[in-house]
Amino acid sequence: MSDKKSPFFVGYLPIPARLRPFLISAALSVVAVFAVAGVMIGGTQDDPGPGAFRFDYGRQTVTGVVSLVPYPLVHVTQGNDRIKPGHTLMLTGQGKSSVVARATPLERQLATVSGVILQRGALDMLQVAGGRNGLQAAEGTAPEQVPEPLGRWRLAGEICDGKCLAGAMRPGRGLAHKACANLCLIGGIPPVFVSSQPVEGSEFLLVTGPDGTALPKSAYDFVAQYISVEGAVERHGDLLVFQIDPDTMEVLP
Repeated sequence: MSDKKSPFFVGYLPIPARLRPFLISAALSVVAVFAVAGVMIGGTQDDPGPGAFRFDYGRQTVTGVVSLVPYPLVHVTQGNDRIKPGHTLMLTGQGKSSVVARATPLERQLATVSGVILQRGALDMLQVAGGRNGLQAAEGTAPEQVPEPLGRWRLAGEICDGKCLAGAMRPGRGLAHKACANLCLIGGIPPVFVSSQPVEGSEFLLVTGPDGTALPKSAYDFVAQYISVEGAVERHGDLLVFQIDPDTMEVLP
């Protein structure tokens, strides 16, 4: 014979008083399980790093010599409190766009460049502001910029797009970022090789094709993977440029 006094839950009726403690404890247990699972899953992910847009620095304006290697750089001759003379900055446009078209007429000339800094440790990049004030010719004679050859190297590491790596996206590297990185590189964003071991004191190198040509399309298949590759390294100001031989690229375990 059934006990007619046993509580029974019906969705469209009020919850029986005797069932409320059980339902509350069950709900809290489910929330606790998902919270613990979230913390544990989050703890297994790589640290995205400190890279970020440095809006706290405010708009940065410097003067320097523009060069294309083939990606736009400015070798700072007149800096400010944060960006010192002698520093070499990679330049990028807003979004996934390059400033090559704007920089080409100013190649080997003095120019005033203004925008927002992206920074991850020793890696930084200047997102050039739109309009004439973002990039314009400056008066004066541009000092000659002579790269310093540092020999041929075989390095292990990862090819990333420099903008997302510097802080536009987080983590900005790894296979989860591969599609985004390739879109940035197609748009002309300077690519960066993150070396597993420092090269002349730097783990970040602007990466190009042979003899300073654009990164070959065949290299895009290797973006965001741990690879080894050979190439010549040059010093451009305080920035290292890695001119890779795409035929030597191989994925490492």
